[in-house]
Amino acid sequence: MKAKLSSASASKAGTPPKPSAGGQAGARAPGGAAPSGALAGPGANGPGPAGGAAPADQRSSLPPLTPEEMRRQYSDPLPLLRDVPPHEKQALFVRKLHLCAFSFDFTDPAAHVREKEIKRQTLLELVDYVNSGSGKFTEQVAPDIMFMLTANLFRALHPLKAHDAESFDLDEEEPNLEPAWPHLQIVYEFLLRYVVSSDTDAKVAKKHIDQNFVVHLLDLFDSEDPRERDYLKTILHRVYGKFMVHRPFIRKAINFVFYRFVFETEHHNGIAELLEILGSIINGFALPLKEEHKQFLNRALMPLHKPKCLPAYHQQLSYCVTQFVEKDPRLADGVIRALLKFWPLTNSHKEVLFLGELEEVLELTQSDEFARVQEPLFRQISRCLTSSHFQVAERSLFLWNNEYIVQLVAQHRETVLPLVIGALEHNAKHHWNPAVHSLTLNVRKMFQEIDAPLYERCRLQCEEEEAQREAEQQRRRRQWEAIERAAAAAAAAGGGGSGNGALPARYMHPLPH
Repeated sequence: MKAKLSSASASKAGTPPKPSAGGQAGARAPGGAAPSGALAGPGANGPGPAGGAAPADQRSSLPPLTPEEMRRQYSDPLPLLRDVPPHEKQALFVRKLHLCAFSFDFTDPAAHVREKEIKRQTLLELVDYVNSGSGKFTEQVAPDIMFMLTANLFRALHPLKAHDAESFDLDEEEPNLEPAWPHLQIVYEFLLRYVVSSDTDAKVAKKHIDQNFVVHLLDLFDSEDPRERDYLKTILHRVYGKFMVHRPFIRKAINFVFYRFVFETEHHNGIAELLEILGSIINGFALPLKEEHKQFLNRALMPLHKPKCLPAYHQQLSYCVTQFVEKDPRLADGVIRALLKFWPLTNSHKEVLFLGELEEVLELTQSDEFARVQEPLFRQISRCLTSSHFQVAERSLFLWNNEYIVQLVAQHRETVLPLVIGALEHNAKHHWNPAVHSLTLNVRKMFQEIDAPLYERCRLQCEEEEAQREAEQQRRRRQWEAIERAAAAAAAAGGGGSGNGALPARYMHPLPH
């Protein structure tokens, strides 16, 4: 899972269909979860398995997933694979795959108890069988394998909880665990074995694990069950590594998931897992970076800082962003400006996360890129320094604990110090938190040691500007008081003064802005 992936092939795939389009399996239907009843087969997802349908001459051999066929299949138990002669194993393997294609309703514990246990034992036997040696995943059984996999995996996900989705807190509420997990876990294990097996030739298997199959896998990332998302993460990562022909499509399909999440729904359970996959993918990008990859950073990754649920996936997102900057430090300018664009105004928790990510990016930023963004950057940092939320102020002061950032600031102190000295002096005099006050004094002392004359000059200029602002406020206050007295006098005189209830002309000159 941690292995680095090489970059995608030079040939560019065409624009893929949007993976979140309506009607695909895995999307939450308006009515909610899969239909109730003993069987919850893929009939709602369209006829036949998605991705990798069998050829016409074999498709007739696939059983219909109906209650009657289920009862017929489960009426007589099949022998164990280890008990039959070698020449009969493949036929029995196919029959067991068909047997495991039937899905059951796990919301009713009393329904089909015998059949559920038979299926679980058969799935375990299948996994043991394919692990026992090579030659199990042949091209002849591939349609039957895909039939079983798609019938079990590609289903309607459970609906969102009844309360308002905006108030959902991942830290406070338990997710909906998949009731059919006793079967699904083994099916995912079987799929993982199929993908990583040396018997599975990518050139042949791409007919079955195709773009449609990838789209359905991506739909399942919205499952609330973290166990399922963890399997999906591993499987999609392996698919990306093995099927090079699908790499451009997988990246674009993940783009569409992010676009829909950011600009439409702002709710998706699998963003962290998708970003974790992308972290390995980005790590393997070849240099120089392609324009496609830079657009992915600017159009897909940076807007992910906007949703309010950012804390759920920020660690993975920050890793992806810093991977880009580490590969090409010239990207730091655009990354920092994008962070400033999406900077939260009322969410202190997100501000602390932004400051942490900003420090990681600045550690990889060269002096030239720093010079281009220093003014808007330190205006924002100055606002954070004076934040009444102590964690925001404290985290912004921690930036000066980073030796590399201190070096950058020292090189550009003529520009940086005038931008932050007002905030430092304000904190030293007025901030309520003792820790923030102490850190402020340390940073102020650091600037004095770097360039004492510059600090004193900036301090005097700051005090002069502060005195001018105070004098202007006093003048405006006196003028408003005079206006109020004149208005009160005019009202007491019954509209006297100018004879029509208006204020005297000496009070009517425009106020300064």
